[in-house]
Amino acid sequence: MLKIGIVGLPNVGKSTLFNALTKASVPAENYPFCTIDPAVGVVGVPDERLDKLAVLSKSEKVVPAAIEFVDIAGLVKGASEGEGLGNQFLAHIREVDAILEMVRFFDDPDITHVHGDVDPVRDIEIINLELVLADREQVARRREKLVRDIRAGVKEAKAEDEALVKVEQTLSAGKLAREAALTEDELRVVKHLNLLTLKPILYSFNGKSGGHNLDELADGRAKAAYELVESLGSKYVHVDAATERELNDVADEDKGMFRQEFGVQADGLAELIRGAYETLGLITFFTTGKDETRAWTIKRGSTAPEAGAAIHNDFKDKFIRAEVVPYDKLLQTGSWGAAREQALLRTEGKDYIVADGDVMVFLHS
Repeated sequence: MLKIGIVGLPNVGKSTLFNALTKASVPAENYPFCTIDPAVGVVGVPDERLDKLAVLSKSEKVVPAAIEFVDIAGLVKGASEGEGLGNQFLAHIREVDAILEMVRFFDDPDITHVHGDVDPVRDIEIINLELVLADREQVARRREKLVRDIRAGVKEAKAEDEALVKVEQTLSAGKLAREAALTEDELRVVKHLNLLTLKPILYSFNGKSGGHNLDELADGRAKAAYELVESLGSKYVHVDAATERELNDVADEDKGMFRQEFGVQADGLAELIRGAYETLGLITFFTTGKDETRAWTIKRGSTAPEAGAAIHNDFKDKFIRAEVVPYDKLLQTGSWGAAREQALLRTEGKDYIVADGDVMVFLHS
C-alpha cells in the first residue's frame, strides 16, 4: 500500500489536512481507519470509475485503492540535530514512499507563523535543508561502516561507497540526493538507506477561504514558490485544508454549492491524490464482477504479469494471458459479453503494458 508522510513547519495545516483526508475516506471494510497510531490513516481513493463499474456489475462489495497517510509532527529548524521531535520525525518519514510537504500560502495576522511572516520559498528551503542534513549524517555513518569491507576487497561495499560519494557531494552542496544523477545500479545499492531526499516530494500549497492567498496577491511570493518547486523537478497542488475538513460534513450533492460559497472551485483532496499518483508515476486498473469491484494501484509502465502480481503472485509467476477492455468501452457496451461481441475486448500476452483505466481478467496456470 502506498504510504505518504505529511510534513511541514508547525501550524501550517498538516493535521487539518490529515483530518480532512481520513474523514473523507471511502467506506471500505478492507481498509478500516488505522487505530494503531492516531497519526496514521488509511484512505480509500475516491474514483468515480470504480463506482460506475460496481453499478454495471451489480457488485456486492466495492474496494477502492488505498493510500496510507502519516501525519508527522511539525518539523522545526534543527530537527536533523534533534531539535523539536527531531529523531522521532525522521524515523517516521524514512518509512514512507513519498513526502507531502505542506506549505502555508496565505496571509492572516490572526494565525501566527513560526517565523513571523509568510514566505513559502524560505519555508521549503528550511524543511528541505533539514532533510538534506539528516541524510548527510546517515551517509557519513554508512560510509564509516563500509571501510572495513572495502579494505577486505568486498566488491559490493566498494560499489556502494562509490554511489554514496556522489550522494554525499550533492548533499554537501545543500541539494537533494535526487539531484545526484545516480544510475539504476547506484540507486539499487543505496536503496536500503531509505534516504529522505531520494523520495519523491509533492508540495501542497495551503490556501484559506476568504483569506489573502498568495496566488491572488500577485506580489511575487507565489511565483517564486512555483519556480522553486519546478526547479526541484517536483509538482505542486493547491488545497484549502480547513475548507476540505468542513466539507466532510456536507452531503455530496451539496458540496458544489458550498464550494462556490467558499470560493473554492476544485476538489482539493482529489487534486492532491491525483498529484500524488503523478508524482509517484502510478496508475489504476480494475477488476469487476458480481462479488466485487476493486481498484488496483501499479507503477506506470507495468506489464500485465506485473499488474497481476498486485492481486496475487501466482498471477505473475504463472501468467498465461489477460483479457482487457478499457473502462469507458466497457461502460459504453454495458457488459463484458457485449464488449467481446463488439471486438472491444482484447487478449493480451505478458509484454502488454497496462493502461490507466484498464479493466482486466487474468488467466494463469
